[in-house]
Amino acid sequence: MPFRGTRLPYRSVKLQARAVWAWIIDHLKRAFRINNSQQTPHHEPTPSTKDTPISSISDLPATQNGCQPLSALTRSPQPEVQFTSRQGASSPGHDNDMPSKTPHTNGKEPVENGINGTKDVEMKDDAQSTLKAGKGKKVKEGDEEMTVVVPPSKGSKLSAPPPKDTDGDLIMDGSANAEEDDLAVKIDPVAKAVADIKGNFPLLEKAVALFDARFSLRALRSISSIRKRLTPDILAQAITETYPSTNPAAQSLLVAIGRENASFTKAGSEMEIDGEKVTKAGKKEPKEIIPEIDIFLGILVQIYYLDNKIVQKGAVFSAHLAERIHSLNRRTLDSLSARVYFYFSLFAEQTAPLPPSPASPVISIRPALLSALRTAVLRKDIDTQSTVIVLLLRNYLSTSHITQADLLISHTKFPENASNNQVARYLYYLGRIRAIQLRYTEAHEHLTAATRKAPSSPSAAGFSQTATKLLLVVELLMGDIPDRATFRLPSLERPLAPYLLLVQAVRVGNLEEFETAIKQHSETFRRDGTYTLILRLRQNVIKTGIRMMSLSYSRISLRDICIRLHLGSEESAEYIVAKAIRDGVIEASLDREKGFMKSKEIGDIYATREPGEAFHDRIRACLSLHDESVKAMRFPMNQHRLELKNAQEAREREREMAKEIQDGDLDEDDLGGEFEGM
Repeated sequence: MPFRGTRLPYRSVKLQARAVWAWIIDHLKRAFRINNSQQTPHHEPTPSTKDTPISSISDLPATQNGCQPLSALTRSPQPEVQFTSRQGASSPGHDNDMPSKTPHTNGKEPVENGINGTKDVEMKDDAQSTLKAGKGKKVKEGDEEMTVVVPPSKGSKLSAPPPKDTDGDLIMDGSANAEEDDLAVKIDPVAKAVADIKGNFPLLEKAVALFDARFSLRALRSISSIRKRLTPDILAQAITETYPSTNPAAQSLLVAIGRENASFTKAGSEMEIDGEKVTKAGKKEPKEIIPEIDIFLGILVQIYYLDNKIVQKGAVFSAHLAERIHSLNRRTLDSLSARVYFYFSLFAEQTAPLPPSPASPVISIRPALLSALRTAVLRKDIDTQSTVIVLLLRNYLSTSHITQADLLISHTKFPENASNNQVARYLYYLGRIRAIQLRYTEAHEHLTAATRKAPSSPSAAGFSQTATKLLLVVELLMGDIPDRATFRLPSLERPLAPYLLLVQAVRVGNLEEFETAIKQHSETFRRDGTYTLILRLRQNVIKTGIRMMSLSYSRISLRDICIRLHLGSEESAEYIVAKAIRDGVIEASLDREKGFMKSKEIGDIYATREPGEAFHDRIRACLSLHDESVKAMRFPMNQHRLELKNAQEAREREREMAKEIQDGDLDEDDLGGEFEGM
């Protein structure tokens, strides 16, 4: 038997209950056999009960020794069964002086009252007769009672009826769910949108109080879920519930969205009362609204104008908002001001006349962007600095001012701690500039890094596609053939279909297929901004064809080269072959007298330094990616000091506990199991 106070699983309790039952039945059987051996029959045996009809459960015949089967007892739905053994008690339904007229049979000897005439065994299924003390035993004068508590079986638990309510009806799961659905309150989408907008204000206030830009970034990330529900009414309600009626920033925002006559609601006045401060004179001051909330609501207004194609008003409002940001000098506004300048440039690009027209508004906003860049550099505003540099490069490329863009790159330094998205954009524009300048190797490095840093989210699939298109063209200009797996990606398969035709034509060296592909997809190439670079591929197609023929034939005539490459004459073929030999495209010799090209035997490429150089380039790319990833990680300010303090306190606690253990004041059991030693 387990010690008192220990907890046993349900299976152990069940096994113990069965053992108690077996012990009780065995003890009763031995008692019955002793009593039967001492008893003399006083009555004749009654007929067998087989012929007696059974009308109820009470009429069931008793088994050996007058007891019911054990299965009948164990199947009782009551969890408690009480056995009572009394001295001198008679069976129910008989007098004490008169013996039973119909004694039950017990083997060969008749037995009175199912057992004998002196002792009775009473089986009660009454839960109320159990002991309240729960010890299982209770002693009375003249009586001996023993109570055994049996836990209900799993079947009885599962088959238990559901609880009743106050009216006496059963509560079903389906009806409960239906009632809950009926009681559910429908959420107003307008109130939900206003609550989402106002829920970002505590984040901005916390960013100002703790001087931590992470809370501002969290507020900016929530714009993607809010912008789909923006309407003038929602913005007006958020403004009127946040600002007092005398705030000039609130009036300017309401005028921008065309709700200057909006009345400030009672909720707004209550919020003002909750936020009021009581001075010593007893007057109340309204709660001060920080400029970060003004700029955040201004960004929402910009997004509303952009999504609804209200370009002219959006450009005017963005210019006014940019001037206000330029006048403020708050480091907690860095991430918000970068977003304002981004939409400011975007409105200028969409205003007619569109670039590359010299009268486009993108040219007129360059002084404002350059001024913002100078201010950001002086204030060490990394977010605004990186964003404005990317916007200026985009501005110069839209009007084909490549020289000015190159000067901007040479006279400015892109911040190393810029966000990953801005770094990817900067590398893309830098790769495009280098490709136009015929510096294909640098362009390939920048574009490869841009595609690797491109976000993997579906919303940024456009940037990844544009960067990959330019990278494929640069690889072809370098004389390399892109990997075919690139064209099988689900997000790039359809956009890169025209470029696949170009790659196939360049790989085979078929000039006719190359020109056909350009004619069919010229509009696509012009829209992607790669048409002028693709026109440079004609010479590469010819070089690729010559290289394929040098690998296939040890000797080939110039006339066959002219026919295969669709050239005009053998003189042009001779000129192209000579230039390819001089540039190192092929390793061959040219015999002008006999008019053929003889290829040299190519040795084992693994005996050269080319595999080692390729492996070195890959290792360098991985190391640079690791270093940039570490630099891009954001940490809270002065967090290392807090960690050092906590570590020092932990070491002091460990020393104190070790000293107490050595002195004997502290035992291992007092540590609660969490102390694992020094």
